[in-house]
Amino acid sequence: MKSLPKLLIIFATAVLALISWYAMRYLPSLLQNERSVLLYYYDPSKDADAAGNILCSRKGLVPVIRRIANANPVEDSIRLLLRGGLSEAEQATGITSEYPLPGVALVTSDLKNGILTLTLDDPLMKTSGGSCRAGILWFEIEATAKQFSEVQRVQFLPENLFQP
Repeated sequence: MKSLPKLLIIFATAVLALISWYAMRYLPSLLQNERSVLLYYYDPSKDADAAGNILCSRKGLVPVIRRIANANPVEDSIRLLLRGGLSEAEQATGITSEYPLPGVALVTSDLKNGILTLTLDDPLMKTSGGSCRAGILWFEIEATAKQFSEVQRVQFLPENLFQP
């Protein structure tokens, strides 16, 4: 019976150590209220026909997982996509993106009745330049936004964005 208090102390110490480890490991992201999101980039090898011609379609989009704060996930995901930021490992697998584009920035986002309206600043007209390129830039943003169930359609302002 004399060893029971020692066992209780050892057990309590072990439990406290486990709780401390768990809190240090998981509490920061719980406090920051983070979540995982998908950013869609382009892999031309997944978007080729039998002859190897690039199709410039949504088939080439591939998701990359990122962590963001949970405050405004739709807008924050788009902002993160526009910053680019593919890792060397991701690029080594064939994933590409032209983001970041000089001068291109998200000014506002407005979600009403399933329609997400994104107003972008593009003073240097970097979102234009060929139908294939403009389409892929559009598709990357659209797919990133549509991962959220509340987004059914994406439209851009001004309307001269993503022109061939």
